[in-house]
Amino acid sequence: MKLTVLGCAGTFPRPDSPCSGYLIEHEGFRLVVDLGSGVVGSLQSHIGLLDVDAVYVSHLHADHCLDLVAYSYARRHHPDGIPPPLPVFGPAGTQERIHRAFEARPPRDLAEVYDFREVAPGSREIGPFSVTSARMNHPIECHGLRIEAGGRSLVYSGDTGESEALVTLARDCDLLLCEASWTHGPQRPPGIHLSGCEAGEHAARAGARRLLLTHLVAWTDPDTIVEEAGGTFAGPVELARCGQEHDLELGSPGDST
Repeated sequence: MKLTVLGCAGTFPRPDSPCSGYLIEHEGFRLVVDLGSGVVGSLQSHIGLLDVDAVYVSHLHADHCLDLVAYSYARRHHPDGIPPPLPVFGPAGTQERIHRAFEARPPRDLAEVYDFREVAPGSREIGPFSVTSARMNHPIECHGLRIEAGGRSLVYSGDTGESEALVTLARDCDLLLCEASWTHGPQRPPGIHLSGCEAGEHAARAGARRLLLTHLVAWTDPDTIVEEAGGTFAGPVELARCGQEHDLELGSPGDST
C-alpha cells in the first residue's frame, strides 16, 4: 500500500501545497481521500487525469471536497469521452453539497460523472481496501478513516478536535496521518482541530507506529508542530509535504521525484 500526499494545507492552499488530498494505491487500485482546493492539479503529477478508481470525502468543508466540482468538468469534457461514473463515498449530504457549489443546478445530472454513495460510519470494502470509518470531533459530520490492505494499516484523522474515537480507530496502525492545525496554546477553540501536542498524544495512546502530521494552516510554524508532537509521541514523527510518497510495505517514507 502506497500513500502519496497530493495536498496537505489546512483551510486554504499554501504556496507550497493545495488543500487536503491523498492518493492511496494497492494492487493497481487508486483511491483518493479528499479533494480539497487545488488537488486536481497536483493529482496529474502522479497519475493520469482519469485514473482514479474511487474517492472518499471525509467531510463537506470546502478544503476537503470542493475540487469535486473542478474534477467533474475534467471527467465530463475529456477528449476520450466521459468515463463510467466514479464512486464518491462521503457523509450524508455529499451529493447536494457538490450540486450547490455550482452557480445553478448542473446542466446535466452529475450522475453521469459521479456515483455518489453517502455512507454512515462503519466498515466497507472499496476495491482491495477494507475501510472503516468513525465520526470525529468536528462541527459537521467528519469521518476518520482506517484503510487496510496487504497486512498494512493507514489511519487518516480527517479534521478533528480531541477524539477518543480517533484513538480507537488508530489502534496499532502502521501510519497515522493526523491533522495538527495549530500550536498548543490557550487561544485554540475546542472541538475543531488538534495541536501538534494533541496529535502526538493521540498517536501514543493508539500505539501507532508512525505519525505523519498534516493540515497545518499557513501561519502555523511547522518546526514547532513537529517539536510538540515529538514531545508526546516517542515514535517517528514527520511533517506531510505535497508530493511526498510513503510506501507502507517498506515502513519508511520516500520522496517523489
